[in-house]
Amino acid sequence: MLVYIAHADGRVDQSAVVADHPITLGREAHNDIVLPSPEVSRKHLTVDVAADGLILTDSSANGTRLGPQKFKGQSAQCPWGTTVGVGPFQVTFATAAQVAAHGPPAQAVFPAPPSQPSPASPPTESGSLRPTAEEKPVATKKKPKKGKDAGPYREPAAAPAGDDDYAHLNVSVEVRRQMHRMLLENLDLASLEQDKMDDKAMRPKVRAALRRIVTQVADQLPPDTDTAQLIDELTDEALGLGPLERLIADDSVSEIMVVDPETIYIERNGKVVRTNMRFTDNDSVRAVIERIVTPLGRRIDESSPLVDARLKDGSRVNAIIPPLALRGPCITIRKFSKEALDMDDLIRFGSMTDPMARFLKRCVISRKNIIVSGGTGSGKTTLLNVLSGAIPEFERIITIEDAAELRLGQPHVVSLEARPANMEGRGEFSIRDLVKNSLRMRPDRIIVGECRSGEALDMLQAMNTGHEGSMTTTHANSPPEALSRLETLVLMAGVDMPMRAAREQIAESIDLVVQQTRFTVDGSRRITSISEVAGLDPDGEYRVFEIFSFERTGTGPKGEVLGEYRASGYLPTFLEDFIAQGLVKDGQFL
Repeated sequence: MLVYIAHADGRVDQSAVVADHPITLGREAHNDIVLPSPEVSRKHLTVDVAADGLILTDSSANGTRLGPQKFKGQSAQCPWGTTVGVGPFQVTFATAAQVAAHGPPAQAVFPAPPSQPSPASPPTESGSLRPTAEEKPVATKKKPKKGKDAGPYREPAAAPAGDDDYAHLNVSVEVRRQMHRMLLENLDLASLEQDKMDDKAMRPKVRAALRRIVTQVADQLPPDTDTAQLIDELTDEALGLGPLERLIADDSVSEIMVVDPETIYIERNGKVVRTNMRFTDNDSVRAVIERIVTPLGRRIDESSPLVDARLKDGSRVNAIIPPLALRGPCITIRKFSKEALDMDDLIRFGSMTDPMARFLKRCVISRKNIIVSGGTGSGKTTLLNVLSGAIPEFERIITIEDAAELRLGQPHVVSLEARPANMEGRGEFSIRDLVKNSLRMRPDRIIVGECRSGEALDMLQAMNTGHEGSMTTTHANSPPEALSRLETLVLMAGVDMPMRAAREQIAESIDLVVQQTRFTVDGSRRITSISEVAGLDPDGEYRVFEIFSFERTGTGPKGEVLGEYRASGYLPTFLEDFIAQGLVKDGQFL
């Protein structure tokens, strides 16, 4: 079998595949044909050779285009020479005899869908590999880099989002609302309970009802409307999370921000960009919020207009509604990474160097207390998870978080999560409550996702009372600022403690501050400083000595941050601990 993969710029890649088994196409490396794009599912399409042609089976999230139609989760029988649309690519399957007789296919592009779907037909004449006259070009995605040249740490590589990233249907809000009302009347969805809405049997019923409704309102739809996509979008709004479904399924998207029904931003590759996706109206956004929080026993209304929650995949959700949100209901989703990174990944991404990784690993093994400092979205939790991965497997670890994000691979891990008050204002368990309780659970190490309040004092006392090697994160822009921030948090504990005593507690407890920075110009995340806290000087000021740093030297032609990692030459006071534990030999530097 010859497979031609066509791009909108005229490039055509050719592959020869032995068709003695079903051929798979998708974006992951295990497929026979790899199509690197976030619009392509992991395993998007399976191709079987039949006696008189091909059998194509779609297993994607977005469907596969065949002629003027899109089919999703179904099979289609097609002749040789058929061209299908898989994400931004056009793929043609041919035999060697066809190519010898007709030549390779011309540049393949997507045909414009008609206003009313018609049965799929083979492209042009029988056995021909030529495109139809109706076809128009689409955007293409560049293959993401891999290996050492991948650049500084960003979220998984992908093309930047933009107007062409997700297809937008020019269907008016009024028509969408009308179709929603008709759907509610047809299936009485308003009376269904949440567990029934999640029932897989409901989705075919909703789709069937929407197909009938599309026929009824056909005269109100633009002539070029992709009815299959419209049905997908309305089904997601009725039963799922609306346009967020596609964004959550897209592994290259790390954060989703709904500003209002018409404005949805995402973070991809470390950069925040606006998509052209939208909700029907404020009621649709509110319904999605209810769908998220109701199964968790939470509520959101005017008396309680903000809520934190977590999706089934672990993604963290914050929602806020009027009167606090002036432009309408607002949703922020920080997605849960499916694959945990390790130090080798951060070295490959350029977030640290090999000597820095070795030093941090030795610090973790020798039970040094570490604070990871950085701004919002700088990658503090990711780095904390990577550092925690170096803890020996025989130790008992207790993790405490506001919303569970840490994923440790060690067998002896107890994960605790704070709980807000219920509807009656009872049942709240704060991070501080959990830190105090964890001290009774015989931990070897305590890892707190983030210190934001008085739990900082309990954490410092734990570090000083036999739980060395504990770690946490805090919001600050430099190591000295991180220590000042801890002072403020200690005072929030409600304990009448002199400032000098608070400083001594911090200086005695913290061994290392690791500063994480996100550069907005290119979205890269780097460790910009590793510093030792070596007690207080005679004037009561912190003695902070930098061991490694990142020095920025400029900006490259593509907007990328330029710079280099440097070792200061300072030898930490705990170097003897490394030697005593056999982590380094006497005379070696770090």
